[in-house]
Parts: sequence; C-alpha cells; structure tokens
Amino acid sequence: MVRATDLPDYEREHLLGKNLPPLGPHCWTKHAKPLKEMRVALITTAGIHFQDDESFDFTDASFRPIPGEEDSSNLIMSHSSANFDRIGFVEDVNLVFPIDRFKELANVGTIGSLASVHYSFMGAGLMPEAYEQSTDQVAHLLKQDQIDAVFLTPV
Repeated sequence: MVRATDLPDYEREHLLGKNLPPLGPHCWTKHAKPLKEMRVALITTAGIHFQDDESFDFTDASFRPIPGEEDSSNLIMSHSSANFDRIGFVEDVNLVFPIDRFKELANVGTIGSLASVHYSFMGAGLMPEAYEQSTDQVAHLLKQDQIDAVFLTPV
C-alpha cells in the first residue's frame, strides 16, 4: 500500500477530498426469506469487463454489464490506478469478482440463484455523487431481475 506522502500532490489531494463524513446510521433490513431462496447479484468497482466491451476511463461513472452465463476467464480489467496491484486478478478473477464461487454456492443450494447480469464500475476516479445516475440505472435493472441481495467487491 502506498503512503499518501509518497503520492504526487494532485493524487493525494484527490484522495483526501474523498474523506467524507459517514452517510448516517446503518440501515438494517430483515430478510424476507432465507439465503437459500435469495437471488444474488455481484457488483464491483474494479473496472472489469469483457474484451469486446468499451474500456473504462479514469473519470468514467458508467457501468458495464457482466452476463452471468459468460466465461469469467474472458474478463479483463481496465482499472487505471497506478497504485492498484493486478496480480491477484490476473491469477484468479475470483479474488476481485467471485462469480465462479457464487455459481458453486448456487449449484449446492447455499443461495437460491444468481442474477442474469452482474455489474462493474470503475472506482477511484470520481467523487461518489458522480455515480448517482449510473447507480440509479443499476438499481432499476436489479429490481427488474428480482434481486434480493447484492455482494459488493469495492476496489
């Protein structure tokens, strides 16, 4: 992990600008059904996508759909942070986006099912409010897919 004092001034100022106050009290929701009946989606901020998809730019607030039936070995990462170590991702996509592990959980009945489509964002480039339109779109898509829970892998 790099120290803030080792970063260029512009990057240190950008990161320190994200030191925002807490969002407020946690909202806990009681589960309406057991995990073995829940439909689960994965969302990541690792900037992953399939090779034929448009790459993420550093200041990109859009998202990329990750169809659940696609082969995870075809995922690539266009996360642009110079401080982000990609070695684990290269060795096993599941360290960043555990789609294969969740498929196994669905196959053995630990979870009910997986989303038809999962979603990837490019984290780190923008302030949180820049993602509002995209996250609203993804929330709508998750509701259409009748998702009960989301597993987030922030990067």
